[in-house]
Amino acid sequence: MTVGWADCDPAAIAFTGRIPYWALEAIDAFWRDVVGVDWYALNLDLNYGTPFVHMSLDFSTPVTPRHRLICRVAVERIGTTSISFRVTGSQDGTDCFTGRFTSVFVISDRMRPTAPPPDIRARLEAAREEP
Repeated sequence: MTVGWADCDPAAIAFTGRIPYWALEAIDAFWRDVVGVDWYALNLDLNYGTPFVHMSLDFSTPVTPRHRLICRVAVERIGTTSISFRVTGSQDGTDCFTGRFTSVFVISDRMRPTAPPPDIRARLEAAREEP
């Protein structure tokens, strides 16, 4: 991802509010590239949602416009109805932040928790990393 001047605060580092945005963009790309369906299609075409119930971020060094931001997404845990991701953001080979994000599978038009469909669960399990 490109970090631009408009993404920065007066300290000339990335505005903190942009970090979860970039992490969520990376998770959406993970869904599209690894699972084969992005959030838009998952919700509107398949009637499954994945609203987030937890987000946390730990920062180790500032994100700046000097280098591209690379966000690596890993599946940490798959529960009966939930999935937890770890997103690590790095620039120029240095980790800048690690985030943990948990969402729950729901039937979109009812907002009721449900297990992920077997084919989606299988793709997520194949992408899961051991801690």
